Amino acid sequence: MTAPGRQPAADTRVARVGGGTVEAYVHPPPASRMVAGAARRAGPLDLDACYDLCRRVHAAHGRTYYLATRLLPPARRAHVHALYGFARYADDLVDHAALAWTPAQRREALEAWSAELVQALEGEARSAPRDPVLRAAAHTITTLGIESGDVRAFLGSMAMDLTVTRYPTFDDLHGYVAGSGAAIGAMMLPVLGCHDPRARPPARSLGIAFQLTNFLRDVAEDWDRGRLYVPLADLEAFGVTEWDFHARHVGPRMRRLLAFQAARAQRYYRHAEQGLRLLPPASRRCVRVADRLYRAILCEIADGDYQVFQRRAALSRRRRLALTVGALAGGLGQWPSGAATAPA
Repeated sequence: MTAPGRQPAADTRVARVGGGTVEAYVHPPPASRMVAGAARRAGPLDLDACYDLCRRVHAAHGRTYYLATRLLPPARRAHVHALYGFARYADDLVDHAALAWTPAQRREALEAWSAELVQALEGEARSAPRDPVLRAAAHTITTLGIESGDVRAFLGSMAMDLTVTRYPTFDDLHGYVAGSGAAIGAMMLPVLGCHDPRARPPARSLGIAFQLTNFLRDVAEDWDRGRLYVPLADLEAFGVTEWDFHARHVGPRMRRLLAFQAARAQRYYRHAEQGLRLLPPASRRCVRVADRLYRAILCEIADGDYQVFQRRAALSRRRRLALTVGALAGGLGQWPSGAATAPA
């Protein structure tokens, strides 16, 4: 609900549902349209322009992470933008609402796009990828020696979204987030200048924590797409049914279910903490800020009584700035640190 006297965020619109008003998230244009528009205006892009296009995609779609990235040296920022643009583009091909494609069209687009990248990474293509996002991503992956297995794992999870809409258990969901979240965390390590193998498990945990946070924030949006990223076993354990999601009502049982999902994400954040000391100082600041901003989204959800169907949790510009300053001053987040053991 839009609170009295409170203006909706810039990326929301107010819609009437039943007898009340609901804040609905308004997506930026899909990355593919941003890419096509840039190509029409400027023609073929050189590598620097490809990286800048990824930066603009990142700024449009990932405000929280984009802010943290500003703390990195400029050369490293460009690689973060390339990986973000790559991940965002793939996700948009799979499910952006503005692309009125059939599932078959989405699969065809994702497979062709993925094949172009794989061919470039394996040296099979005679020239650099034509797609500017792929060109920047391929350059980043090859230049930094990012593991191709992580890239393939991510693309595999994106393909899962075309056919899988439910996950019976958390083990099943973990198979998905291993590619959509953990692999991204691992790919970021060379970008951050960290080559210590001990950092890989915490980096994967942080990627999963971010993804679980996104799932909780986007419950309503994912449900509207026909997807549920809450394990069905958890629904049964808390006495919640899919009809409760359809009714878009958060009662005591649903609230406990969502709080349980938030607690699971917190455990991954805590495990990720032990990897911070392994990062170079400049990268450590960036990751600390990203950690704190994403944890604050969980706080926003909890403070809003888990009413995820009424509004999409977001941090105001003032709140993001305050959290950034606090993170740079020291301390990781607002949750108790606990034991940094690998989550179940």
